[in-house]
Amino acid sequence: MEKNLRDSLQQGIYKVINPFVKGLIKIGLTPNAVTTIGLILNIGVAVIFVLGAEKSNRGDMSYIGWGGALVLFAGLFDMLDGQVARLGNMSSKFGALYDSVLDRYSEMIMFLGICYYLVAHHYFLSSLFAFIALIGSMMVSYTRARAEGLGVECKGGLMQRPERVVTIGVFAIACGIAGHFIGGDYKVYIPGISFHVFETMSIFTMPITLMAILTNITAVKRLQEAKKGLEAQEFNERKGNNKAALIAGLVLMGSLTGMLSFNANAQGSDPSPITFPTPKDISDQLFYLQRDPNTNTIICQLNVDKHGEVNKEQPVNVFWMRYGDKGEKKELSYIQRKFAYGIISKNMGNGQFELRFTSHKKLPMYLNKSGADKKYHVFATINNKKMQLERIFLRIEGGTFWFPNVKYVEIKGVDASEPSKTLVERIKV
Repeated sequence: MEKNLRDSLQQGIYKVINPFVKGLIKIGLTPNAVTTIGLILNIGVAVIFVLGAEKSNRGDMSYIGWGGALVLFAGLFDMLDGQVARLGNMSSKFGALYDSVLDRYSEMIMFLGICYYLVAHHYFLSSLFAFIALIGSMMVSYTRARAEGLGVECKGGLMQRPERVVTIGVFAIACGIAGHFIGGDYKVYIPGISFHVFETMSIFTMPITLMAILTNITAVKRLQEAKKGLEAQEFNERKGNNKAALIAGLVLMGSLTGMLSFNANAQGSDPSPITFPTPKDISDQLFYLQRDPNTNTIICQLNVDKHGEVNKEQPVNVFWMRYGDKGEKKELSYIQRKFAYGIISKNMGNGQFELRFTSHKKLPMYLNKSGADKKYHVFATINNKKMQLERIFLRIEGGTFWFPNVKYVEIKGVDASEPSKTLVERIKV
């Protein structure tokens, strides 16, 4: 309801100012020029308040009134620049940035003048609230900008920029008018209380105090709103990544099964356009798995305790090295572990383990010590060749999310019977 009312008021104002906007377009004013005029007018607001601080006495409210009038006039240009851009078909990304930056400058300069005036006339508490209102105003705008930069819309709240401009402008004018008719030194006392509870200046300072509270509440609410949006976004991303991992795992394992059923050695070109890193400095690495469309790599690592003994319950650790995210090590998600890249092990005795991927249990692999270097390695029989696995690569080019176009699977390792001989089996799918 709040949003609908605000939008209705905005559309009503646009109908009133559109003829003026068209006139600005005809004389050749650009949106950025209109924005700049708004900044200059807000500098004028600050000048009026500074002059009031230096030249007027505490009871003279006229400078506040004139400052408020100029605040409203300058605020009009804040609406005009956007309309000039839309009606004149002159919208641009830089224009949007320029408008946002100058709006922040305008607001800070305006509050600078107000704070200077209040301090000069010894309204110290009110000047503190004015400064808090400035902080809240900046955080309302910053929270929205930062959230939208992260892909989340964040526009709610009670004290957005138009409301702040109108509040300061209207009540400053009201204060100036009241000072003219009832005097700037007018005070209201309550019997039994030694200090006054209201004075003419309160017409201006009380709304600023309220603004100090509401702007910061708005900033906090926007932060909460952004938090919900970002959490939903991250959940969807994780969900999408898990689906992608599941699909890639199933396709990969299905392809490996195909290699067991026919001898289709297809060495050739058609490399991936991505330059994949070779995992380094990973202790007890057994083999790794890579696939388009990114460099993030699955590492299969021997799981040993501090004494170097293999964990018989879980002899292999599987985790991500996210080279696309600054090389961060990350554990598999539940779905990735249970349905795609996780490994099921069976202790065969005598230091040998049977391993199978969770996504396809028909491909047996064996973890045992090599006779050549007396270290643990993973072996599999691919196209009737016993291979010590080093790398599995899935080449994907195009297709859809659910049906990727898998061009081939490449298995790289060394000949188990002749460790100095490198084997590469590429199978077209």
